[in-house]
Amino acid sequence: MSWEVIIGLETHAQLSTVSKIFSGASTTYGAQANTQASAVDLALPGTLPVLNKAVVEKAIAFGLAIDAEVAPVSVFARKNYFYPDLPKGYQISQFELPVVVGGTLSFNVGEKDQAYKKTVQLTRAHLEEDAGKSNHELFDNESGIDLNRAGTPLLEIVTEPCIYSAKEAVAYAKTLHSLVQWLGMCDGNMAEGSFRCDANVSVRRVGDPELGTRREIKNLNSFKFLEDAINVEIKTQIETLEDGGKITQATVLYDPIKNQTRVMRSKEDAHDYRYFPDPDLAPLVISDAWRERVRATMPELPAALQARFISEHDLSQYDAEQVTASKAHAAYFEAALAAMAQGDAKMVANWMQSDLAAALNKEDLDIEQSPVSAQRLAQLLARIQDKTLSNKLAKEVFAAVWTGEHSAQADAQIDAIIDARGLKQVSDVGAIEAIIADVMANNAAAIDEYRAGKEKVFGSLVGQVMKASKGKANPAQVNELLLAKLKG
Repeated sequence: MSWEVIIGLETHAQLSTVSKIFSGASTTYGAQANTQASAVDLALPGTLPVLNKAVVEKAIAFGLAIDAEVAPVSVFARKNYFYPDLPKGYQISQFELPVVVGGTLSFNVGEKDQAYKKTVQLTRAHLEEDAGKSNHELFDNESGIDLNRAGTPLLEIVTEPCIYSAKEAVAYAKTLHSLVQWLGMCDGNMAEGSFRCDANVSVRRVGDPELGTRREIKNLNSFKFLEDAINVEIKTQIETLEDGGKITQATVLYDPIKNQTRVMRSKEDAHDYRYFPDPDLAPLVISDAWRERVRATMPELPAALQARFISEHDLSQYDAEQVTASKAHAAYFEAALAAMAQGDAKMVANWMQSDLAAALNKEDLDIEQSPVSAQRLAQLLARIQDKTLSNKLAKEVFAAVWTGEHSAQADAQIDAIIDARGLKQVSDVGAIEAIIADVMANNAAAIDEYRAGKEKVFGSLVGQVMKASKGKANPAQVNELLLAKLKG
C-alpha cells in the first residue's frame, strides 16, 4: 500500500541581541547558572516587561527577506502552562496576531543533476521568549533549574504542511539556517540551541483527502538528527497503521543512539494553553517608515546576489547558488575574485566547489575557518593562469597551503612551495619536444596503431609524456606538439 508523507516544520531561531526580549539581562551563552536572570526573568512581584526594539527589527528584516506581510499591528499573548523553568507560569508569545504573516522560501532539493526546485509556504513567524533550562544530570535524584536562558528572544518560524520528505525538510532547514545567519539575526549555532527545529509528521494513504494524525518531534538540533528522526517516525507510523493500529496525537522525542522516537506527552492544542492578550504589553505597532528604515539596513539578499553574479560574471545559475550558499561563501568568492589580476569567476567557483569544499568537509570546517584564505586561493589560481602550474600541480600546492607549508612567508607562500617542491610547469617547447621524441622512440608500435586509425592510443602516449616529465609538462602544449609529431 502506498503512503504519502506530510511534514510541517516549526523552527526556533534565537535572535542575536545583547539583551533579552523583555529585560536588560545579558543573552551571553555559557555563563554560570542563574547569573543572567533579572527580576523580570524571575517573575518577581511588581516587575513589568519592556519590549526590546532590536528584537522587533530583526523580525521585520526576516519578514521582508521572505516577502511576507510585516503586520502593522501585532499582539503579545500569554501562553499558559506550568513547568519548573518557567517562573511566571506562562510564556509571553504571539498567537492570533503575529508579527510576520505568510512568505515563501525557495531552495533546491537533491544533487546537481537530479535537483529540483521547491518552494515552501510559510504560515507565520512570531516573537516569543524562551524558557529556562532544567538540568537532570548534575544532581542525584534532583533537577537543577538554570534561568539564564529565560527571556531569551526567539522568532518561531512556522511552515504550512507542504513538505513531503525528510530530504525536503533538511533542504528547507538548511536554507532557513543560511538566511537567518545572512541577515545577522541569529548565529545559527545548533549545538548551543540557537537554531532548533520541531517536525510535525503525519502519513496518509495516497489519494486520501484527509490529513493523517500528526506527531511532533521536538528539539532537533542538527540536520542529521532532523532527517533521521523524520524517517524513523514515518516508518513507525506506517508500520502502526499497516498493523491495524491508530496514531495518537503526541509530542515525541528522538533518541539518536537507539534511532527511535518515544512519546513525551500527549500533544496539546491551542485551547489547552488558554491564550489571552498580555495586559502588561501594548500592541506592537510597526509603521511603514520603520519598516523602510529596517529595509535600508539589510544586506543584499541571496537571490539578488545570485542574479548579479550571473549578470556580471557570467556564472551559471547552479554556480551562483553554490557560491552564495552562505554569506561567508559569497564574501570568500568576491574576495578571491577581487584579488586576481585577471579575474576568472568560473575558475574561482570551480575551485570553491571542488578542492576547497572537499577539504572543508573532510575536516568539518566552515569556510570562515579555511586555512586557505580567499587571497591565497587567488594567488594559486594566478599561477595556473600564467602557466606556472598545471591544474594537477596546483592541487598539490593547494594541499601544501592547507597544511601550512611555508606559512612564515605568507605573501610569497605559493611561490615558495612551488620552488621548494620543484613544481614549476615546463612550457619550454624544446624541452617538451625532447620528451616527446623519447616517448615516440620507445613506442613505435603504439604510434603505428595510432596512424592506422586507433585514436584512443593518443591518450596513452600523452600519459607517458606527462609521466616522463613528472607531471610538469604543460598539458595543452603536450597535446598540441605530440599531435603535430604524429601527423608530421
